[in-house]
Amino acid sequence: MKRDRQQKQAKPQVQRRQARQQSMNRKQRRELARKIEADDISLEIVHPDAAGIDIGNETHYVAVPPKRDTDPVRLFGCTTAELKAMGAWLKQCGIRTVAMQSTGVYWIPVYDILEEMGLEVYLVNARDTKNLPGKKTDVQESQWLMKLHTYGLLRNSFRPPQEIRMMRNYWRQRNDLVRSAGRHIQRMQKALTQMNVQLANVISDISGVTGQAIIKAILAGERDPGELASLCDPRIKASEEEVASSLEGNWQDDQLFMLKQEQDGYELCQRQMAECDARLEQYLKEREDRSAGANLPREKRKGRLRKKKGNAPRFNLREGLFRMCGTNLTQIDGIDVTTATTILSEAGYDMSKWATEDHFVSWLRLCPDNRISGGRVIGKGNLPTNNRLTLALKMAASTLRESKT
Repeated sequence: MKRDRQQKQAKPQVQRRQARQQSMNRKQRRELARKIEADDISLEIVHPDAAGIDIGNETHYVAVPPKRDTDPVRLFGCTTAELKAMGAWLKQCGIRTVAMQSTGVYWIPVYDILEEMGLEVYLVNARDTKNLPGKKTDVQESQWLMKLHTYGLLRNSFRPPQEIRMMRNYWRQRNDLVRSAGRHIQRMQKALTQMNVQLANVISDISGVTGQAIIKAILAGERDPGELASLCDPRIKASEEEVASSLEGNWQDDQLFMLKQEQDGYELCQRQMAECDARLEQYLKEREDRSAGANLPREKRKGRLRKKKGNAPRFNLREGLFRMCGTNLTQIDGIDVTTATTILSEAGYDMSKWATEDHFVSWLRLCPDNRISGGRVIGKGNLPTNNRLTLALKMAASTLRESKT
């Protein structure tokens, strides 16, 4: 009875409040929301010398506390001179930490220049800053970032040091070239199939020794199936007669033109991969030797030594990684030299950036996505991610599914 009486008394109050809100126009509601956001609710100031930057393609809006400058929000261009002027103005205002969103790749030069000038830069996720009420402008966005960062409400994203970023750029560029080479191979196969040259039915890979020798001979003008079949490597299981019968093609000039261009593109990718390998080898030689004079353990799984090289690095990458991190990561089951390189190039060798293993797994987005209500799990799911390290570890785990290790 008492509870029903309280609900009856509270109902008119709720109705009056709703009626008052409905009577306000959009501008008044926005001003009310901003007033609520601006009210002091006794939050603890974590970063007193904070600033916020709204990153753009051509311009950047920078906001500092109103007491630091008569013009607390300024507009800077994207040129290097403008970015250096931005850093000088921030230091003149006594700013120590800066928060910015990870907008495309436009934030990278801003981050690098401000970091070189001695400022601590927080790279935050836009998902944590999108609750600004009302219609947003670039000026308000920079001020909102500054305010959230002042009270410590933004989490800093992990970014490896410059030393690791160099290795990451080399390795990512090489992986992009590997994928591009694979696309050229697919289009070469398409051109051969349209000319009814069934080369893929007798050899496993047209990018191998035999496949490349036959394709180069075709592009040089050879059309005799017997002569083309004589270029086969002795290790090919198919007989020379079977290979010759599969090479009786319906030669077409337009398809031969496409085949030549794709072959040129594939060879260009191979040359550029060799250049990446040379840069990566030189980079690893210049790094500090953390192996403390220890010898690299011999590879126990000799099956890898007989494995087809394919797009494997053209130098002893395993030895370079051992010198860099001081341990042999390839001794872990499922981790080969390419996966180990991905780990080091994406996360580095300093694991102190994460407090525990759980924090590292959460950064990889490999932790369960459980939706909990009332202490019960009401839903489960997987966290989407395009983290290259996460994808590499998933691939490594899948290879151990039927392993006897």
